[in-house]
Amino acid sequence: MSQEERIIKGALDLFLQAGIKSVTMDDIARHLGMSKKTIYQYFGDKNELVVALVKDRLKEDEAQINAMIESASNVVEEMLNMMKCSEDILSRVNPIVFHDMQKYHPEAWEEFQKFKSHVLIEKLEQLLAKGMAEGVIRKDLDVKILATMRVNQVEMGFNTAIFPISHFNSWKVQLQLLEHFNYGICTIKGHELLDQYKKDNVLQ
Repeated sequence: MSQEERIIKGALDLFLQAGIKSVTMDDIARHLGMSKKTIYQYFGDKNELVVALVKDRLKEDEAQINAMIESASNVVEEMLNMMKCSEDILSRVNPIVFHDMQKYHPEAWEEFQKFKSHVLIEKLEQLLAKGMAEGVIRKDLDVKILATMRVNQVEMGFNTAIFPISHFNSWKVQLQLLEHFNYGICTIKGHELLDQYKKDNVLQ
């Protein structure tokens, strides 16, 4: 692992624990056991580090999604794998990180929004269109609307202001939203595949 990669990983560990705003460059240097001067050799300031970290993380996430889609045997399984991967990506992030990124690091937030629209939403649109061609997804749907809704629905499911953890289990919320979405978009043929995956605990 290069020094730059070490810095990014160390910063990510701290941001996921405490959010971005409360973590200083001194904290990151102390966590890594290196001087702040060394960090500044690679990143001009904290914002530059946050942007580089987000780009690096999203690149890994896209590779993970592609690998999961390619491992599927049919379009319904591809869609399920992609949605589960999206949930995994979003569940790793402390909600305060989203807040801090949006408020204090707009360039990094823009990178995340581009990832949502150009990777998550576009890939789901493609899978929905493929499912229509294969007869497992209803042809009367607008794939752009449904894909956009689903990606934002996943993010909403982890929003503790809407689903407080004192009253809701996050994974149960995600499972209910996913199942509702899937059965709503599928044809009878698609339902049969979903029923089989549910029986095999793929949807649990």
